[in-house]
Amino acid sequence: MAKYSDEFKLIIVKEYLEGFLGYQRLAQKYGMPDKSPIQKWVNSYQALGKDSLRRNYSKKEYSVQFKLDVLNFKKETGASYQETADRFSIPERSIIANWNRIFLKKGVEGLEPKPKGRPSMSKKTKSNPPKKEKGIEREEQLEREIELLRLEVSYLKKLKAFQENPDAYLEKHKQRWRLNSSKKDSN
Repeated sequence: MAKYSDEFKLIIVKEYLEGFLGYQRLAQKYGMPDKSPIQKWVNSYQALGKDSLRRNYSKKEYSVQFKLDVLNFKKETGASYQETADRFSIPERSIIANWNRIFLKKGVEGLEPKPKGRPSMSKKTKSNPPKKEKGIEREEQLEREIELLRLEVSYLKKLKAFQENPDAYLEKHKQRWRLNSSKKDSN
């Protein structure tokens, strides 16, 4: 949606109130894709005056009791969202529609203000318990453990053989290494 200046809005509203052109013709004249913003500006101007056309950059906070009063008024009188917004000087009718939707969904607790911004970082470090591997079944875990134990046993056997007779162990492995390297060279 395009953003329009306050002066532009006031010009269009006054031109409409002079009565020469309707909403659709004004939208066409000023190259606007739709007439609905003009309708909103005119209604807002008539209900709240010139200040209602100004863009409000700060969001106004409403109390829970005020929100309930607005919703109660709308329900009891059968007023539209726009009429209710005009009656309570609320700039957008969609605000009331949101309150109504939240109230129907979550009740009064949903209308309470929410904390703004990011939550502060806690001073305590979180100690996460070690994560269990979710995808691995119990059987697979046991097989993995068995394989690790087999590797450990073979390593210890080789270490023991090396400690008992280091020269014989090295000679044996040199022969294996020579055999493996000569096979690679012959290819």
